[in-house]
Amino acid sequence: MCETCGCNITPGNEHLVRGDGKHSKTADGRAAVEVLTSLLDENDHQALHNREHFDRHNLLALNLMSSPGAGKTSLLEATIEALQGELRIAVIEGDLETENDAERIRAKGVPAIQIATGSACHLDAHMVHDALHQLDLADIDILFIENVGNLVCPASFDLGQHRNVTLLSVPEGDDKPAKYPVMFRAADLVLLSKADLLPVLDDFDPARAESYLRHLASSVPFERVAIRGEQKALSPWLDWLRAEVAAQGRRRAAGKTARPSVQPDGARLHTHQHAST
Repeated sequence: MCETCGCNITPGNEHLVRGDGKHSKTADGRAAVEVLTSLLDENDHQALHNREHFDRHNLLALNLMSSPGAGKTSLLEATIEALQGELRIAVIEGDLETENDAERIRAKGVPAIQIATGSACHLDAHMVHDALHQLDLADIDILFIENVGNLVCPASFDLGQHRNVTLLSVPEGDDKPAKYPVMFRAADLVLLSKADLLPVLDDFDPARAESYLRHLASSVPFERVAIRGEQKALSPWLDWLRAEVAAQGRRRAAGKTARPSVQPDGARLHTHQHAST
């Protein structure tokens, strides 16, 4: 079904297309397109419902995306330590298998729900909704949703979050925004992670990485962070979080919400052209 990886049917939405599911039957000759369109529509509907949950409890929901090993979980551990006693945090972890990352977060004294996606290389709104039933949303200021490590599919699915944060780690190379434009167009903030390695990996040029980002017509903040070294290496990230929490409070007071920069190009990656059906 998906031109990139066949990932559209996930543990969260498979009930819609299996057996007597809502979208288990389609018109002859258009099955792939119709099922896919229906699943994307169902995801967006569920995402809207998730966002209503978040807004009702006045919490900020952030979707963290990156390639595997870019440092999402390590960043969360350092963030939890830095904001302890200031902001209440919970985490939803997405991986194909294991509870490794959730156990690391729980060790910091923060509630963490692990989602095992099986073969799906991204989270969807249905999986996130199921996880929400295991959290007390009234006791959370920031909900981090750590998506599956992947620079393609996570950018295509609204989970109900308010903002997308994309990590670009120094060991990956500075050309990733050019190679994976959909992911970086979807970002509301780009963090250059593992910035403490810049003196060692001197072939990574932060200015060149940012220029690739700007070539995508993106004006989002591009900030360096590191979990090793001085505390100020996290300051741009922590300041952004505090500002977003305050902005969420103002939006709720005005009866408004915020939506992430989910890209239509990403959705098109998950559809066949009519000629292929």
